[in-house]
Amino acid sequence: MEQPFTIFIVEDDPWYGQLLHYHLSLNPDDTVQLWASGQECLDNMHLRPDVVTIDFSLPDISGDKLLARLRLRWPEVPVIVISAQSKITTAVQLLKAGATDYLVKDDNTKDLLWNAIQKLRETNSLREQVKRLEDQLQNKYDFNKIMKGHSAAIAGIFGLMEKAAQTPVNVSITGETGTGKELVAKAIHMKSGRHKKPFVAVNMAAIPTELLESELFGHEKGAFTSAVARKIGKFEEANGGTLFLDEIGDLHPAIQSKLLRVLQERELQRVGGNEHIKLDVRLITATHKSLAEEVKNNNFREDLYYRIIGLPLLLPPLRERGSDVLFLAKHFVDEFCREYQKPPLALAPATQEKLQA
Repeated sequence: MEQPFTIFIVEDDPWYGQLLHYHLSLNPDDTVQLWASGQECLDNMHLRPDVVTIDFSLPDISGDKLLARLRLRWPEVPVIVISAQSKITTAVQLLKAGATDYLVKDDNTKDLLWNAIQKLRETNSLREQVKRLEDQLQNKYDFNKIMKGHSAAIAGIFGLMEKAAQTPVNVSITGETGTGKELVAKAIHMKSGRHKKPFVAVNMAAIPTELLESELFGHEKGAFTSAVARKIGKFEEANGGTLFLDEIGDLHPAIQSKLLRVLQERELQRVGGNEHIKLDVRLITATHKSLAEEVKNNNFREDLYYRIIGLPLLLPPLRERGSDVLFLAKHFVDEFCREYQKPPLALAPATQEKLQA
């Protein structure tokens, strides 16, 4: 179903105004209002039109001045200017001033106007779809949905996640495999001011050391034997957004040095390149190891440790969240029933006792 529009036509020529009104009213879902002056249009903007079409030559106010007033007070409302003038310079000036479209009065104007409004309708529909998807994504990564529980340990994590989302500092996450480190990292990104920018995740332990520098920082064509084309690295992919480096505790010392330099200088050079590429990246790292112990054992650079540690988050394993076990079990049963459209199920008392044993 098409999105219904409220359309304002501002036209002082009664015959031409009625022609446009009749043509645009062929869509029964739309509400079309005809105003004979710019002031009438301004006086009725409280009706919240979805689009305004204005004649360039009105008796009380010129089209460019009416456009300026509309853009100043109602910048979200598209304005289409219709004029008998076919000068390119006039069209360019009005488009630069904020007009959505500029149509020259002729026999095809009514059809061109119809098409222009249809395009606006499609754009609005796409914008609403994007907004719905963004809301769904935000909801998916709601802190209370990715980490269920009422224990004191989880309550503390929620508070730190909120703080991490609201500040630009780097974040380091420590936790055993399966504690949801990447989910937490993505949730922080989605709740931060960078949520419309990329979130790029890299599992450092899964990439061979000899390929890791190129993977992180990119390379130029011919930088090495197999470099047949330029490659953009993960840092560049994440520019403006968040880079999540998982299992950073396994990072080779040679790559640690290069990573430190990039973080210090906030710029990089691709392998085999000379160009200095500026970076604006929020770094979130994760590991199942104690980086402090790795520093003591000379396995991890101390200066890099202090560069990435930022706001530390320690994710507790389930065995340390005893009071959450029954809550989580009920949650997953409910999720199963919803997903597979089953009637609600309850855990038997004996099952609950075993879970809490």
